[in-house]
Amino acid sequence: MTNFSPIAIIDCQTAGIAGDMLLGALLDIGADATKVTHAIQSIESITSDYSNIKVDIKQVMSKNFHATKVSVTANGKHDKNGKQLIEMVEKTAQNLKISSKAKQYASNVIHTLVNAEANLHATSLCDMHLHEIGLVDTAAEIIGTAVALDDLDFFNTQLYTTPVSVGGGLFKFSHGITSSPSPATLAIFQSKNFPIQGGPVESELATPTGAALLVNLSPKVTPFYPKMIPVKVGYGAGDKEFFEVPNVLRITLGKSFDASLDSDVVAVLETSVDDVSGEIIGYTVDRLFLEGAKDVSIVPVFTKKSRPAQIIKVIADRSDSQRLVNVLIDEMGTLGVRVYYCERYLVSRSILSVDVSIDGKKEIVRIKVSKDSKGKIVRLKPEFDDLKYLAEKTSLSLRELSDLVTAEARAVL
Repeated sequence: MTNFSPIAIIDCQTAGIAGDMLLGALLDIGADATKVTHAIQSIESITSDYSNIKVDIKQVMSKNFHATKVSVTANGKHDKNGKQLIEMVEKTAQNLKISSKAKQYASNVIHTLVNAEANLHATSLCDMHLHEIGLVDTAAEIIGTAVALDDLDFFNTQLYTTPVSVGGGLFKFSHGITSSPSPATLAIFQSKNFPIQGGPVESELATPTGAALLVNLSPKVTPFYPKMIPVKVGYGAGDKEFFEVPNVLRITLGKSFDASLDSDVVAVLETSVDDVSGEIIGYTVDRLFLEGAKDVSIVPVFTKKSRPAQIIKVIADRSDSQRLVNVLIDEMGTLGVRVYYCERYLVSRSILSVDVSIDGKKEIVRIKVSKDSKGKIVRLKPEFDDLKYLAEKTSLSLRELSDLVTAEARAVL
């Protein structure tokens, strides 16, 4: 794993995500089952409410797919309030010999889950009595997943996920009959601006625990697999059986083609306008940036009948694309916006303040530093506003200052 840049993608397109499915897939891909089992059973040392915790890990078949199934049972009290569940998970994680990232992850997940329920029912954590998520398997799935992720070094791996399939139709739970996704699941995805999609079966596919586990990994969301060389594939099985699809979550672990560059998937928005004033275009560009656009370009073109026009091109995160489409339509009055998704390669950028000597005096200049993932400097570029200030202050030209500052910065970096 240390000889290449690792990549993992959690594929939730077929059967959504649940806590036991994610944990099963992590075990299937190679997480230490003994570590996970002991971690889950250590919940007994934190609370007297549960005893005789049993962790059953077995291989099953789902539509001819070999997958790992995880089941957790225990004797004892099942009805807990939110505060009790948070304390149980956090204390269990703190007592384990796992990384600080894994402990923080477990804490973040249980807070996301319990807060979603509390906000929905407009009650305090102490007064909120949990039903489905108050069972032992919720805490077990959170602790087990944190340990499995840590064992696989996934907290230091580039993680991707597909949009989550949430199923459809109606299902019955402790508060009555509701539609899929459940209110808590929907609230969790909403809180993180996480993309979901309906189908492909009429059933609940994404559970609140599964949603909380996924969003707190902060993976990059992509409809397509990134460029990668697959190394291992793991499948985690759910409880239900569907006629249409295998009820499995797939995780693919691989390595990147080129470890020298990072990459992501962005949305590209385009629209053509030929009857909009320059003032409106300028205002729209400003608003697009305020609404989260990464970049905006105006391209002059000729359209039919040799009519001069402009193409407004916007680069944005997928999660921001719909909002930015609405901005283009509202401000430009355009009748349509083209949206497509593409992969881009990135050089990491940072801004550093560097002391340079100009006319015998020390001056501080901000430098934009671009590096590849191996730490090699790709480019140094002084901040224009700083160069402009120095050009007005000294007798040197902007070009001379740029060459001088770049040379001195390269010598010290």
